[in-house]
Amino acid sequence: MKIPWFSLMLAGTTAFIIVVIFGPSVIRLLAKLKFGQTIRTEGPQTHHKKAGTPTMGGVLVLFGITAGTIAGLGGNWSNNLRWTLFITIGYGLLGLLDDLLNIVFHRSLGLKARHKLLGQVFLAGLFGLYVVHSGVMGTLIVPYFHTHLAFINPVLTFLFVVFTMVAMSNAVNLTDGLDGLAGGTTMIAGLAMGILALLQGEMQLGIFAAALVGACTGFIWFNAPPAQVFMGDTGALALGGALGAISILSHTALFLPIIGGIFVAENLSVILQVFSFKTRGKRILR
Repeated sequence: MKIPWFSLMLAGTTAFIIVVIFGPSVIRLLAKLKFGQTIRTEGPQTHHKKAGTPTMGGVLVLFGITAGTIAGLGGNWSNNLRWTLFITIGYGLLGLLDDLLNIVFHRSLGLKARHKLLGQVFLAGLFGLYVVHSGVMGTLIVPYFHTHLAFINPVLTFLFVVFTMVAMSNAVNLTDGLDGLAGGTTMIAGLAMGILALLQGEMQLGIFAAALVGACTGFIWFNAPPAQVFMGDTGALALGGALGAISILSHTALFLPIIGGIFVAENLSVILQVFSFKTRGKRILR
C-alpha cells in the first residue's frame, strides 16, 4: 500500500493557508455585519461572556476543506469522496441557515429543533441510500477484537448510517462555544480518522481528512483563547457530518466513541445540564 504523502501534505497545507490568509477578512466582515454568537440560557454562566463574538466562521473551514481537497486530488474523485464532500457541504448549508435565523431573531437556537433534525435526517438518509445501494460499507471493524461486524440487512444498514450521521453532527455541534474546543477536538478526531481511512486503503478519504485537519488547524489560530470567532453550526454540523461519512465509508464507525470521546462527554454534559435547568430551574455547573 503506497501512501500518497505529497497529496496529503498538499491538501493539509493548502487548507491551512487558505483559512489563515482569509481569516482576518472574514472575521472583520462577520463583525461588521453583527453576526455575533448568542448563548443558550440553560448553559453555564461562564459561556455568557462569549455572547457577541462573531460566529459563522465555519464558512472558512468549508472553504479550506474544499480548496485543500481540490489541491490534493485535482478532479479525479471517487464516488465515496464526492458523497463525503456533498454531505459536508450539505450539513454546512443547513448550519448556515440555522446560524442566519439565530442572528436574525436574536436567539440561541436558530432553527426549531425538529426542523434542524429533519434536515439532518434527510441528508443522512440520502447518504444512507448511497451506502446501501453501492454496498460500500458491508462490514465494520470492531475495535480491540480484530474482527468485523457484517451488515447484511439493508434496512439495518440504512438506520445505522442515519443514526451515525445525525449523532456525530450533533455531537460536534455541541462542542462549539468554548475557545478552541470544537476545532481542536475535530482536528484530533480528523487526524485519527484519516489514518484509519488510509490503513483501509481509502486514500482519497485520507486526503480529504488531511484537508479537514489543515482547515481546523488554521481555524484554531483565530478560535484559541480569547476566541476571535466561532465556527457556528455552519462549521460544526459540517465537520460532524464529515467525520461520520469518513467513518462509514472506511468501515471504522465503531471507533467514533473512542476517538471522539470528548464529543460523547460533551453530549452527556449538555443533556444533564438541560434536564437540570428544565426540571429544577438551575444549572448543574455554573
